[in-house]
Amino acid sequence: MKKWLITLLTTVLVLSSLSAVFADNGNGKSNGKGKGKGKKFELGVEVLLNEEKHLIEGKRVGLITNPTGVDQELNSIVDTLHNDPDTELTALYGPEHGVRGDAQAGQYVDFYIDEKTGLPVYSLYGPTRKPSPEMLEDIDVLLFDIQDVGTRFYTYIYTMAYAMEAAQENDIPFVVLDRPNPLSGLKVEGPVLDMKYASFVGNYAIPLRHGMTVGELAKLFNEEFEIGADLTVVEMNGWKRNMYYDDTPLEFVMPSPNMPTLDTALVYPGGALIEGTNVSEGRGTTKPFELIGAPFMNADDVARALNDLNLSGVTFRAASFTPTFSKHAGKLSHGIQIHITDRDTFKPVETGLHIVKTIHDMYPEDFQFRAENSAGISFFDNLIGNSWIRKGIEEGRSVEDLVSQWQGDLSEFNNVRKQYLIYK
Repeated sequence: MKKWLITLLTTVLVLSSLSAVFADNGNGKSNGKGKGKGKKFELGVEVLLNEEKHLIEGKRVGLITNPTGVDQELNSIVDTLHNDPDTELTALYGPEHGVRGDAQAGQYVDFYIDEKTGLPVYSLYGPTRKPSPEMLEDIDVLLFDIQDVGTRFYTYIYTMAYAMEAAQENDIPFVVLDRPNPLSGLKVEGPVLDMKYASFVGNYAIPLRHGMTVGELAKLFNEEFEIGADLTVVEMNGWKRNMYYDDTPLEFVMPSPNMPTLDTALVYPGGALIEGTNVSEGRGTTKPFELIGAPFMNADDVARALNDLNLSGVTFRAASFTPTFSKHAGKLSHGIQIHITDRDTFKPVETGLHIVKTIHDMYPEDFQFRAENSAGISFFDNLIGNSWIRKGIEEGRSVEDLVSQWQGDLSEFNNVRKQYLIYK
């Protein structure tokens, strides 16, 4: 065969292969963040505007949101509704960290006027967690659009629940615009809250990692805890329970100042337990809840001890850091960075308890749980949802023993949970 013919055939084959690759990419078969896989992906806010606008059209709308209340093009729902001629956005309500997300954890944001829209902004964090009748007097429907992180002690879901109560008491329909659980919707882990330890970091009997979307939680809260609101959940399109956040087409918008990445959310159900101790959970660093340490610790020793446990889906790197604020601010601290190696087998709650127990056992003279209040409850108890785990660690019980003790309650919760799952 002549050389020119061989060259021609080779060129044709190469061009055919490239065409197939480009065609696959156009059909969504690329590796890019789950785009185009199966049914078209739409957030609750997009379904609202495209298919369910009758819920807000011609009505005075109150909106509970923060910077995560955006569509896939990162347009703010505040601006979208404010500029919509068919909708009258009359008030904004901010959870912890505020509507614009600029307040640090625990910082109270008082009433103010939003500079961009001129709308009144009411705080639902601090002295007023439930909207008062006066806050709702110009409202025909109340919307909730905030990204949750899938963990019981993240306060936004209780802001939602309190607002549902207020809506019920004032005969106002309540609409939840659903968003993904960034940890996927399959895994459920940790002890179910003992209601004796209820607080704003855990106000209902659910486990630490609940495996539900905010819409599913709203339905569960409304029925199981007898809120009785006139509730509508605007469901997502195209979300499946096995999807982590980066399996969707969405960009990650920080839900709060100390939740900068998906990795932060993945370690949070266990890493945040450190908040109930005198050890830094990494606030004041660029890796909150991934960096854990204190001035009294030896980084190499702690990393070695934790790696010797051979925990699933995680490895620990010796690390030192100096927090710029919060615990041990300005002091060189030593400890570990949590590195997730397999998120499907990683158990954040169990891992967090191993970290707490390891530091407790290695540094008995220095490590402390947060002090008990007048009722004998430590902040660690509020986070984990009981006191028996803290006491078990102090008594030398193994983490495996503690984990086995919560399985019965967890199984009961799973049976209840099934009734409220929207996405199969």
